[in-house]
Amino acid sequence: MSIRIDRIVTRGGDAGQTSLGDGTRVSKSSPRIEAMGTVDELNAQLGILCCYMAQDTRTTALADEIRQIQSCLFDLGADLCLPDPERSPSLTSEASTWLEVRLEDMRQHQQDLRSFVLPGGSLVAAQAHLVRTVARRAERRVAVLEHAPAEALRFLNRLSDYFFVLARHANNDGETDILWSPGRWH
Repeated sequence: MSIRIDRIVTRGGDAGQTSLGDGTRVSKSSPRIEAMGTVDELNAQLGILCCYMAQDTRTTALADEIRQIQSCLFDLGADLCLPDPERSPSLTSEASTWLEVRLEDMRQHQQDLRSFVLPGGSLVAAQAHLVRTVARRAERRVAVLEHAPAEALRFLNRLSDYFFVLARHANNDGETDILWSPGRWH
């Protein structure tokens, strides 16, 4: 696919509207634009995660996976931007299946959970938890859309699971997770 962007400033959104991929004009406050924006925010958070991962020997090798996920999020954005239910989606089931395999590969090395895990530990784990929460918000935003792409919902659901497991991986496979201590006030 060849993409050419010859203008950044178009002034087309100055009045609070923007165009979908098919040229339809919609309010920038529409649920579809909110969903697209949240997916974009998720992708930006992944960029930060990659920067942190590059500095952590435990996670450096996984940076390519994050870049693949970022590309999948662009595919998902394309599906949201072209809301035709008859159109073949850009994001396919293979992406969700790949995520399931990858998270299970990481999870096999982790301690069993015996408590809820608090976001934190290493810098990579803390950012992975933040990414997880933004993925959940993106999932909620996509779920309310008319003609919400089913694969987009499945992918976002798997994605939040992936980042939970990645956070535990970054915390020495759960050994240095910070565990919830109910009622702890001291």
